[in-house]
Amino acid sequence: MATVVTTDYSIATNGDIRYTGTTTNNTVIEFHRWLGDLMDDALAAGNDLLDITDATASERSTDNIITLKAPFNIDDTLAQHLFDGSIIQNGGDEIYEGILVFAAAGMYLEIVQNGALATNFWTTGLNADAANGISHRFMLKVRTAGADIDGRRLIGQTREFGFTYSEFKINGTARGNNVLALTYATDLNNQTAAGTVAGWTTITNTEGYRSIDVDGNATPENYYSEWNVDKPTRSINDFYERMKWLTRRGSASTIYGLNGELFRGITHEIDVDGQGVTDFSTTEAVTWSGGTGQMLAVNDVNTATKMWIQIKTGVAPTDNQTITGATSGASALMNVTITERTLSFPFIGASTGSAIISAYGVGIETDDLTASDKLTDLTNTLRVPPNNVTFTVSGLVSGEDRVLVAPLGREFAWDTEGGTPPFQRGENLSFTSPTGTAYLSFLRDDGTTGRMQIRMLTGTVPTDNSTITGGTSGATAIVNGAVVASEDPRQLKLLTSLIGAAETAVVCVDAMPTDTPTTGTIRIQLDTGIYRNVAYTSYNTGTKTFTIGSTSFIDPNDATGGAAEAGNSIFIAYIDKLAAATSEAFTGVYLADRSLFIRVRDGASTPIKTFETTGTLGSAGGSATAIRTSDA
Repeated sequence: MATVVTTDYSIATNGDIRYTGTTTNNTVIEFHRWLGDLMDDALAAGNDLLDITDATASERSTDNIITLKAPFNIDDTLAQHLFDGSIIQNGGDEIYEGILVFAAAGMYLEIVQNGALATNFWTTGLNADAANGISHRFMLKVRTAGADIDGRRLIGQTREFGFTYSEFKINGTARGNNVLALTYATDLNNQTAAGTVAGWTTITNTEGYRSIDVDGNATPENYYSEWNVDKPTRSINDFYERMKWLTRRGSASTIYGLNGELFRGITHEIDVDGQGVTDFSTTEAVTWSGGTGQMLAVNDVNTATKMWIQIKTGVAPTDNQTITGATSGASALMNVTITERTLSFPFIGASTGSAIISAYGVGIETDDLTASDKLTDLTNTLRVPPNNVTFTVSGLVSGEDRVLVAPLGREFAWDTEGGTPPFQRGENLSFTSPTGTAYLSFLRDDGTTGRMQIRMLTGTVPTDNSTITGGTSGATAIVNGAVVASEDPRQLKLLTSLIGAAETAVVCVDAMPTDTPTTGTIRIQLDTGIYRNVAYTSYNTGTKTFTIGSTSFIDPNDATGGAAEAGNSIFIAYIDKLAAATSEAFTGVYLADRSLFIRVRDGASTPIKTFETTGTLGSAGGSATAIRTSDA
């Protein structure tokens, strides 16, 4: 046991015990033993006015719990020099509690008390015991003037930029030592200089309740944020580092109305009802009897049934307690169910370096996500984004080249018709020499000869003299000449006829492929046989409908729909435009390899021979480069 340096302390006749030293610290039991040693002196001397004639100054419950008897007391300054236990004084109206921290040496510790950062005198280590993994030992006042400070609740945290963030919560200190266990290690995904990350201001957030279709199933999920990562300028790991910078030690940033250093994320999901006539703000401070918090999201500002908060002080509300918005003045009642949510440190979640594994409720714009990212929505359901991939056609001349990228089909002439003709559009065909099957997308029947466009289903593409048999019709024929790549014109079929002057919906027989771009162009077969290109702004796989701008389909531009194979043909034109740059691209969701047909034509001032090729939209996207063979 260390010896107390008597000159480091003074005791006044009124019982005030004060620190007069500079650096010496002692355990509470050493302090108690020193007082006991003074109390058995025959005569008080110097500035330590305590001897055998005085009342007992302190009592020991354990080596870690010491009670000072009135009128003896310490102040906050002296308390900073005692550790390894608690000091109780003023008849229990004032308590300093022992804090013992297990963490790596050099960790900068912060303590959040009563919704704010406690005055920090321990920083990167105090009274450490490195051999036992202890980085800090000190006392902190938890009760004053007969009232506990926020129920003696404390949060220990470390938020050093470049290192892992962590926190440990004490829900009510006890006499003696109270343990905080924190992790502190180099964060290999957070090694950019803080000054550099400070400049990444184009990473922004829309706060509050946000609906985002992260998993691409056409049904949006809900989150409490919608972060814009600013790709491709910034990477997903840049975003992770920016989130750490916003919430680092010393932050001056504000997130959801809180200083970044105090922002933790959603701690509780609360069912509410009984809202009054006043609307809540999208985010705001909230209060109830027994606690305060910051509302990070509410599902309906005027008829709320759920809200998500970060508790700042006190305890969570209970059934039928009134929750009031500090900014709006709106109020609602807590309705039976409250769910405590697990926090992540940092609040954003984790980074793998190339993907984000988000914390509960964190939303990110879909354009900034890849299939490697994982987000958890406000129902606590894991959502994995689709694999958005891009196919690019390059080697173009802006303003001259017309580009078409379509689903891949095959085209050929046929002759020697037999069996039970005619062939029927929409039937499945089988081939021999080589063996394969295909869907008949387009048929031109000239009697015993004609042309076909097919979509391969299985096997090998037919060749000259392959035998063809119709699976429904029973017709037969022979391939006459080369089989060449072409578009597949009957990727989809029209269900509802288009005949009006202001059509806005194209309804299909079958659902469009789920890798269809969110916006783009479709080609619709008119009754004249022309394939008209029409832009769509969205589609719904449930109703099998493309939404288009108001478009006239009055005769002769009408298109006949029908069930099964009766309706006219439709195909998705993945790119269908006059080139506006030296390359054109489309983005779709990768589910499986999609075979594509690419055609580039230029009949303008520098004409080229028609360029046609095939390509594949794969798991990493795809590309094709036009070969420019002069046709001048």
